Amino acid sequence: MTGSQSPRNIRRSVPKWSDISSYLEFKKPKFNATERRLSQALTVKDLAKIARRRTPRSVFDYVHGAAEGEVSIARARSTFQKVEFMPRVLHDVSDVSTETTILGKPAAFPLILAPTGFTRMMQHEGEVAVARSAARAGVPYSLSTMGTTSPAELVTEVPDGNNWFQLYLWKDREASRQLIDEVRKAGYDTLVLTVDTPVAGNRLRDERNGLTIPPTLSLKTMIDFALYPQWWGNVLTTEPIEFASFRSFNGTVAELVGQMFDPALSMNDVQWLRDEWEGKLVIKGIQSVEDARRVLDLGVDGMVVSNHGGRQLDRAPTPLELLPYVAEAVNERAEIYIDTGILSGADVLAAVGLGATAAMVGRAYLYGLMAGGERGVDKMFDIMRAEAVRTMQLMGAQNVSELRGRVTLP
Repeated sequence: MTGSQSPRNIRRSVPKWSDISSYLEFKKPKFNATERRLSQALTVKDLAKIARRRTPRSVFDYVHGAAEGEVSIARARSTFQKVEFMPRVLHDVSDVSTETTILGKPAAFPLILAPTGFTRMMQHEGEVAVARSAARAGVPYSLSTMGTTSPAELVTEVPDGNNWFQLYLWKDREASRQLIDEVRKAGYDTLVLTVDTPVAGNRLRDERNGLTIPPTLSLKTMIDFALYPQWWGNVLTTEPIEFASFRSFNGTVAELVGQMFDPALSMNDVQWLRDEWEGKLVIKGIQSVEDARRVLDLGVDGMVVSNHGGRQLDRAPTPLELLPYVAEAVNERAEIYIDTGILSGADVLAAVGLGATAAMVGRAYLYGLMAGGERGVDKMFDIMRAEAVRTMQLMGAQNVSELRGRVTLP
């Protein structure tokens, strides 16, 4: 072509096998089905997708869903997406540390596994599997009053864990006192009092799915469960799913809350518990600066800025937005934790950078549990830890204390 350069002559030859083999790399096959399944998960959201394929819809929706229009949980996740990290370059990040302290004890990662009810319904290994994984990861685990493993059994099975106990105060105060005594005798040193459940939130997914605790067989649930024979087989061949801290209840979550929980709970009850319990006391469900100041004056050791994962009051304050204001008011006189919407190691670091001592997750580890039992929870930790380390390296932060002042929320 006139005015154009002639193409350069390129020599070609038929490749030999030795030329091709250097480009080929075959992974060793994984013969264990759980390992093979979990190896496909690169994020917590991937674990959720696997969990959905392996768990009856009603059970998965109990974990995944929230109250009413699910506005609160959507806002929480959207807020984490708005976070900006401020990187510093030319810092040695060849060796970064995610270690911290939580209530005076060392933690390998600024993360706490939040209390979740009915855990053996999600996967038959239940609370014990979660606590074992948390102990290996070097972080606290909080057993729920609504758990399917007793406080004493958990400590027996996981004696080396940093095990906390989450408490709901019941209308029957004597029953509450007996439960506190049981927790004390089992050796727990931290109580987490949940205060944002005067009545049950309106969880429409559970209503539409006909979910009861423990699961009961209606025509709808039979059809749902029949699609997941492995899950159903595990339910039938292991110990019955029942509450470990009380017995003889069969109904919906809303019915249980209405029957047992106390809508008259007040600051006087928190003071009573502070006097009754000599160990560490954490208040879960703080949604205003004013309430943070009020519980601080009662001598609590920590508080969780939380809207219950969006499962109680829809359109409640978004915890991450509220966090810096609570941190300023508390001014390091108590530890501050945060939950709702946390699905990655970067989310955990964002919370710490905005004033939290540590983050709490519930759904994230339940996705792992449903996806692969105890190994699935381990996988959740592996994913979050790798995300956090990589984020710290890219930020130029050698330890978690360097995150403060380097996270912004427009």
